[in-house]
Amino acid sequence: MVCPASLSYMTVVSQQPDSKSKMQIADKWIASTKDQHARGVAKCVTPSGAIRSGAIHNGKIGKPSMDHDAYNDAYIRGILTDVKTIAMVGASPVNVRPSYFAFKYLAERGYDMIPINPGQVGKSLVGKPFVASLRDIDRPIDMVDIFRNSDRAMSIVDEVLSLPTLPKVIWMQLGVRNDMAAAKAEAAGIKVVMNRCPKIEYGRLTSEIQWMGVNSRTLSSKRAPIPTSGMRLSLNRTSVGGGATAAADRVATEGNETKKDVP
Repeated sequence: MVCPASLSYMTVVSQQPDSKSKMQIADKWIASTKDQHARGVAKCVTPSGAIRSGAIHNGKIGKPSMDHDAYNDAYIRGILTDVKTIAMVGASPVNVRPSYFAFKYLAERGYDMIPINPGQVGKSLVGKPFVASLRDIDRPIDMVDIFRNSDRAMSIVDEVLSLPTLPKVIWMQLGVRNDMAAAKAEAAGIKVVMNRCPKIEYGRLTSEIQWMGVNSRTLSSKRAPIPTSGMRLSLNRTSVGGGATAAADRVATEGNETKKDVP
């Protein structure tokens, strides 16, 4: 249950006229909650907990929100179908890094990929020039893919919320989870995915990973084709119950602090 103080906070948020005002209220609440937990006197759930409980979503009270412990395939499928332009924060040009593989894979599936890494400006990743920050991107983006440590997610969300046009989605990679950052993004109407890899989810939902001998947990009368560069495969394959990959489930349970490319 959400405590009265949380409901009071959510009522105030829902009454704010714009996203900037909502974020100012959220910042104050988050700072207060951190202080209470640090002093051991916190009696209420965090804003993220209130959102997961369904008390608030997109500034409205009473609507169910996302369970970040178990995503519905339809939710992931909708995101990967809808987004076109993806900015990857923490992308690496080193071809043995996980972010390199994920970036290259998504670019080859037809997504407009933008690598962000201030230390790599002047270089490119699979033909895509690096930019220093989200603010340096010259076009609207649909999704921000975070390849940074969990404790950096809040500052990235803050940067996202400062953009003139907000993205539709913030996606935190495997091993990256920050519930307060997620709450702040969701309060601004942005969808959030945490502790998942879009490369794995795309391969699973299109059944492409069947070519590697992995059970995709999807059903179709036809086997997924071998993709060519720039080819977008169909994500509309029927999912079997428990459709998350073993790798995603394992990392979601145990965490993975070794895969992130930029500290």
